Amino acid sequence: MEKIKIIKPGLFTTIQDKGRWGYERFGIPVAGVMDDFAFRVANILVGNHQYSETLETTFSGPEIIFYCDEIISITGADMNPKINGETVPMWTSLLIKAGDILSFSGVVSGVRTYIAFSGGIDVPDIMGSKSTFTRGGLGGYKGRKLVSGDEIKLGSRDLHNSGSYLPQKFLPIYKKEETIRVIMGPQDNYFTDDAIGTFLNSKYTITSEADRMGYRLDGPKIIHKKDADIISDGIVFGSIQVPGHGSPIIMMADRATTGGYTKIATVITPDLSKLGQMGTGNLIRFKKVSLEEAHQIYKEYENTFNKIKDIIDSNRFEFNKIRKFNLKIDRKSYNISIREIK
Repeated sequence: MEKIKIIKPGLFTTIQDKGRWGYERFGIPVAGVMDDFAFRVANILVGNHQYSETLETTFSGPEIIFYCDEIISITGADMNPKINGETVPMWTSLLIKAGDILSFSGVVSGVRTYIAFSGGIDVPDIMGSKSTFTRGGLGGYKGRKLVSGDEIKLGSRDLHNSGSYLPQKFLPIYKKEETIRVIMGPQDNYFTDDAIGTFLNSKYTITSEADRMGYRLDGPKIIHKKDADIISDGIVFGSIQVPGHGSPIIMMADRATTGGYTKIATVITPDLSKLGQMGTGNLIRFKKVSLEEAHQIYKEYENTFNKIKDIIDSNRFEFNKIRKFNLKIDRKSYNISIREIK
């Protein structure tokens, strides 16, 4: 049977894809992954469409038993993944055999890990997405985070997509202090020049009030000219609200669709993945970029995925040539082959 069973769920494991777009005008949040880069690479590694659903796990990973052969990849935060107690590489497509158990230890770096399956995850598609929005009980597996005993069906898989890996030069490094690039606005005119200077020249700490909905920051207060309230308007992933108390809040994947606080700036798309791997106690500095600069950065970001896909497809081809002459390949020889290709 093509399924997995959750032995232990980890702290917060959900099914996520690109998100539920096109329904915000009805008050339906987008949800979706917190780290777009790790998510998309995970899917490329197993031969999926880049935006196919994955498991997203936070701070501590799950323990999963497989009831079928499968190809998986593990990207994002390093939680020391193991198969049957043996450490396995991340950012690599791995052949899993029926009966194998995937487990994780505590997080080493980063916050969120992504697990992609070559056939995807067989849960209902709701409003064009399989993403879980837990606050609304929508999508994913029964609209909630995974718990012990959950049995999740997998889609039809392709067992020829093992042996690919992400080259070292593309591997992200997760830091506890990051410079996050922003476009100012749309309500930056509600703040004094001194307030904007404070925002751009200060360090802010992510507080314990940080989750998939938003990150509340602690640091120098940002003072409004007059009032913090506006007529409610749309909120995007990366909107930085500043309520009356002057402490900024970065809106994340599970944000509300609208809000009535002034938004001093908006995080550019490529840097949202950095934020998705940051947690309580981590430090942020903001850097202003122009709209034109943001467009160029985004184009380069998207072009990176084209390069990655070409390289991964080539790696997979080379590995399959090796496998043709080793039909009895096991996990140990599989890992040796990966090193030889590198």
